[in-house]
Amino acid sequence: MTKRSKKSAGLLPFRRRGSLLQVFLVHMGGPFWRHKEEGAWSLAKGEFEDEAPLEAALREFEEETGMRPAGEFIELAPVKQPGGKTVFAWAVEWNCDPEKIRSNSFSMEWPKGSGIMRRFPEVDRASWFSLEEARGRILKGQIPLLDQLPGLFGGS
Repeated sequence: MTKRSKKSAGLLPFRRRGSLLQVFLVHMGGPFWRHKEEGAWSLAKGEFEDEAPLEAALREFEEETGMRPAGEFIELAPVKQPGGKTVFAWAVEWNCDPEKIRSNSFSMEWPKGSGIMRRFPEVDRASWFSLEEARGRILKGQIPLLDQLPGLFGGS
């Protein structure tokens, strides 16, 4: 049996505010990320195996935000994160209110070694950021996805 390489699919919603391009990112939930900002934001995304990548991206976005974007989904070049996971992503021009997200949750032992299982939201908040702001907050392995947007749509 061969080991499958990990792959993840997600959406990168964007909106224009004059000449400014903004992207919609989610802050990862759970105790590890609670007090972190830099490198703690991401595309709403998740792992998949046998489903079509765009369908996985739509499913994951909806699971993590409670919303389902509509519009033209523009495939971005996949990126390989430092841990080896390949991220497939689609940009979509779409606007939403980040205050209205409803995330699914996961269970983990917390505090570690306590034997107590607790539930945490997979995503604890979301926000719109300029590309410059987003570069300082997103996981470093996802910055190449942000870097593809200005050439495709204009703006900064």
